[in-house]
Amino acid sequence: MSTALNLPNQITIARLGLAIVFFILLSQYSQREPNPLLLDAAAALFIIAAATDFLDGYLARKYGQITALGRVLDPLVDKVLICGAFVLLLGPQFVDADGQNVTAVRSWMVVVIVGRELLVTGLRGFNESMGKTFGASLHGKLKMWMQSIAAPALLLLVAHEGDIGAELGWLKTTIAWLTVVVTALSTVGYLVRSRYILEEGDGS
Repeated sequence: MSTALNLPNQITIARLGLAIVFFILLSQYSQREPNPLLLDAAAALFIIAAATDFLDGYLARKYGQITALGRVLDPLVDKVLICGAFVLLLGPQFVDADGQNVTAVRSWMVVVIVGRELLVTGLRGFNESMGKTFGASLHGKLKMWMQSIAAPALLLLVAHEGDIGAELGWLKTTIAWLTVVVTALSTVGYLVRSRYILEEGDGS
Protein backbone atom coordinates (compact mmCIF):
# COMPACT_ATOMS: atom_id res chain seq x y z
CA MET A 1 0.00 0.00 0.00
CA SER A 2 1.28 3.43 -0.87
CA THR A 3 2.17 5.59 2.13
CA ALA A 4 -0.10 8.25 0.64
CA LEU A 5 -3.04 5.92 1.25
CA ASN A 6 -2.36 5.53 4.96
CA LEU A 7 -5.11 5.22 7.56
CA PRO A 8 -5.64 8.97 8.11
CA ASN A 9 -6.07 9.54 4.38
CA GLN A 10 -8.41 6.56 4.08
CA ILE A 11 -10.54 8.12 6.83
CA THR A 12 -10.54 11.40 4.88
CA ILE A 13 -11.73 9.60 1.75
CA ALA A 14 -14.42 7.85 3.80
CA ARG A 15 -15.55 11.29 5.02
CA LEU A 16 -16.07 12.32 1.40
CA GLY A 17 -18.26 9.25 0.92
CA LEU A 18 -20.27 10.15 4.03
CA ALA A 19 -20.67 13.70 2.72
CA ILE A 20 -22.13 12.39 -0.54
CA VAL A 21 -24.65 10.22 1.31
CA PHE A 22 -25.49 13.22 3.53
CA PHE A 23 -26.19 15.35 0.46
CA ILE A 24 -28.41 12.64 -1.02
CA LEU A 25 -30.43 12.43 2.20
CA LEU A 26 -30.98 16.18 2.37
CA SER A 27 -31.95 16.33 -1.29
CA GLN A 28 -34.81 13.92 -0.55
CA TYR A 29 -36.32 16.15 2.15
CA SER A 30 -39.28 18.48 1.59
CA GLN A 31 -40.56 20.95 4.15
CA ARG A 32 -44.00 20.74 2.55
CA GLU A 33 -44.12 17.05 3.43
CA PRO A 34 -41.70 16.97 6.38
CA ASN A 35 -40.03 13.76 7.43
CA PRO A 36 -38.22 14.35 10.76
CA LEU A 37 -36.53 10.95 10.65
CA LEU A 38 -34.80 11.90 7.41
CA LEU A 39 -33.34 15.02 9.02
CA ASP A 40 -32.37 13.05 12.13
CA ALA A 41 -30.47 10.59 9.95
CA ALA A 42 -28.81 13.40 8.00
CA ALA A 43 -27.78 15.17 11.21
CA ALA A 44 -26.32 11.96 12.65
CA LEU A 45 -24.41 11.31 9.43
CA PHE A 46 -23.02 14.85 9.43
CA ILE A 47 -21.84 14.49 13.03
CA ILE A 48 -20.06 11.23 12.19
CA ALA A 49 -18.44 12.80 9.12
CA ALA A 50 -17.32 15.87 11.07
CA ALA A 51 -15.89 13.65 13.83
CA THR A 52 -13.67 11.86 11.31
CA ASP A 53 -12.07 15.23 10.52
CA PHE A 54 -10.66 15.41 14.03
CA LEU A 55 -9.81 11.69 14.02
CA ASP A 56 -7.73 11.67 10.84
CA GLY A 57 -5.77 14.74 11.94
CA TYR A 58 -5.08 13.22 15.34
CA LEU A 59 -3.87 9.93 13.87
CA ALA A 60 -1.71 11.65 11.26
CA ARG A 61 0.07 13.72 13.92
CA LYS A 62 0.36 10.91 16.47
CA TYR A 63 1.88 8.38 14.08
CA GLY A 64 3.82 10.78 11.87
CA GLN A 65 1.68 10.00 8.83
CA ILE A 66 1.23 13.52 7.50
CA THR A 67 1.46 13.37 3.70
CA ALA A 68 1.22 15.83 0.81
CA LEU A 69 -2.00 14.10 -0.25
CA GLY A 70 -3.48 14.52 3.20
CA ARG A 71 -2.52 18.19 3.39
CA VAL A 72 -4.52 18.82 0.21
CA LEU A 73 -7.33 16.28 0.57
CA ASP A 74 -8.29 16.91 4.20
CA PRO A 75 -9.18 20.63 3.89
CA LEU A 76 -10.77 20.01 0.49
CA VAL A 77 -13.16 17.39 1.87
CA ASP A 78 -13.94 19.65 4.85
CA LYS A 79 -14.95 22.42 2.44
CA VAL A 80 -17.09 20.07 0.37
CA LEU A 81 -18.92 18.91 3.51
CA ILE A 82 -19.43 22.34 5.07
CA CYS A 83 -20.18 24.33 1.91
CA GLY A 84 -22.46 21.61 0.59
CA ALA A 85 -24.37 21.47 3.88
CA PHE A 86 -25.07 25.21 3.97
CA VAL A 87 -25.92 25.40 0.28
CA LEU A 88 -28.52 22.65 0.82
CA LEU A 89 -29.84 24.34 3.97
CA LEU A 90 -30.59 27.31 1.74
CA GLY A 91 -32.23 25.09 -0.88
CA PRO A 92 -35.88 24.78 -1.96
CA GLN A 93 -36.39 21.61 0.08
CA PHE A 94 -36.43 23.78 3.22
CA VAL A 95 -38.99 26.28 1.89
CA ASP A 96 -42.40 25.92 3.51
CA ALA A 97 -45.86 26.46 2.02
CA ASP A 98 -45.58 30.19 2.75
CA GLY A 99 -42.40 30.47 0.70
CA GLN A 100 -40.14 30.93 3.73
CA ASN A 101 -36.87 29.09 4.32
CA VAL A 102 -37.24 27.47 7.75
CA THR A 103 -33.52 27.03 8.53
CA ALA A 104 -32.79 30.76 9.16
CA VAL A 105 -29.89 30.47 6.68
CA ARG A 106 -29.88 33.31 4.16
CA SER A 107 -28.22 33.57 0.76
CA TRP A 108 -25.69 36.19 1.85
CA MET A 109 -24.61 33.94 4.72
CA VAL A 110 -23.84 31.13 2.30
CA VAL A 111 -21.90 33.58 0.12
CA VAL A 112 -19.77 34.54 3.15
CA ILE A 113 -19.16 30.90 4.11
CA VAL A 114 -18.29 29.70 0.59
CA GLY A 115 -16.32 32.86 -0.20
CA ARG A 116 -14.24 32.47 2.95
CA GLU A 117 -13.38 28.87 2.07
CA LEU A 118 -12.38 29.81 -1.48
CA LEU A 119 -10.24 32.69 -0.22
CA VAL A 120 -8.41 30.57 2.34
CA THR A 121 -7.87 27.85 -0.25
CA GLY A 122 -6.26 30.41 -2.56
CA LEU A 123 -4.10 31.80 0.25
CA ARG A 124 -3.01 28.31 1.23
CA GLY A 125 -2.03 27.47 -2.34
CA PHE A 126 -0.10 30.73 -2.69
CA ASN A 127 1.79 30.30 0.57
CA GLU A 128 2.67 26.67 0.01
CA SER A 129 3.83 27.44 -3.54
CA MET A 130 6.41 29.68 -1.86
CA GLY A 131 7.47 26.84 0.41
CA LYS A 132 5.62 28.16 3.46
CA THR A 133 3.46 25.86 5.57
CA PHE A 134 -0.10 27.07 5.91
CA GLY A 135 -1.83 24.79 8.38
CA ALA A 136 -5.11 25.58 10.10
CA SER A 137 -4.95 28.31 12.74
CA LEU A 138 -6.72 28.25 16.08
CA HIS A 139 -9.37 30.56 14.61
CA GLY A 140 -9.80 28.20 11.68
CA LYS A 141 -10.32 25.26 14.02
CA LEU A 142 -12.86 27.21 16.06
CA LYS A 143 -14.64 28.06 12.80
CA MET A 144 -14.78 24.38 11.88
CA TRP A 145 -16.14 23.49 15.32
CA MET A 146 -18.84 26.16 15.02
CA GLN A 147 -19.88 25.07 11.55
CA SER A 148 -19.83 21.41 12.57
CA ILE A 149 -22.18 22.16 15.46
CA ALA A 150 -24.40 24.59 13.54
CA ALA A 151 -25.32 22.39 10.57
CA PRO A 152 -26.72 19.39 12.53
CA ALA A 153 -28.23 21.71 15.16
CA LEU A 154 -30.22 23.53 12.48
CA LEU A 155 -31.35 20.25 10.98
CA LEU A 156 -32.54 18.96 14.36
CA LEU A 157 -34.32 22.21 15.18
CA VAL A 158 -36.15 22.10 11.86
CA ALA A 159 -37.01 18.42 12.34
CA HIS A 160 -38.44 18.87 15.83
CA GLU A 161 -39.65 22.45 15.86
CA GLY A 162 -43.22 21.18 16.12
CA ASP A 163 -42.29 19.21 19.24
CA ILE A 164 -40.19 21.80 21.04
CA GLY A 165 -42.22 24.85 20.04
CA ALA A 166 -41.98 27.40 17.27
CA GLU A 167 -40.89 30.02 19.81
CA LEU A 168 -37.39 28.53 19.57
CA GLY A 169 -37.10 29.94 16.07
CA TRP A 170 -34.82 32.61 17.55
CA LEU A 171 -32.32 29.84 18.32
CA LYS A 172 -32.00 28.95 14.65
CA THR A 173 -31.39 32.61 13.81
CA THR A 174 -28.79 32.92 16.58
CA ILE A 175 -26.94 29.82 15.41
CA ALA A 176 -26.93 30.97 11.79
CA TRP A 177 -25.68 34.46 12.66
CA LEU A 178 -23.04 33.20 15.08
CA THR A 179 -21.75 30.78 12.47
CA VAL A 180 -21.35 33.43 9.79
CA VAL A 181 -19.68 35.88 12.22
CA VAL A 182 -17.16 33.28 13.44
CA THR A 183 -16.53 32.23 9.83
CA ALA A 184 -15.85 35.80 8.71
CA LEU A 185 -13.59 36.61 11.68
CA SER A 186 -11.56 33.42 11.16
CA THR A 187 -10.34 34.87 7.86
CA VAL A 188 -8.39 37.69 9.54
CA GLY A 189 -5.54 35.52 10.81
CA TYR A 190 -4.98 33.99 7.38
CA LEU A 191 -4.89 37.42 5.75
CA VAL A 192 -2.31 38.62 8.26
CA ARG A 193 -0.13 35.57 7.71
CA SER A 194 -0.29 36.06 3.94
CA ARG A 195 0.59 39.75 4.24
CA TYR A 196 3.95 38.86 5.71
CA ILE A 197 4.60 36.36 2.94
CA LEU A 198 3.80 39.01 0.33
CA GLU A 199 6.21 41.44 1.97
CA GLU A 200 8.95 38.82 1.86
CA GLY A 201 8.18 38.18 -1.80
CA ASP A 202 8.62 41.90 -2.55
CA GLY A 203 12.00 41.85 -0.91
CA SER A 204 10.98 44.37 1.77
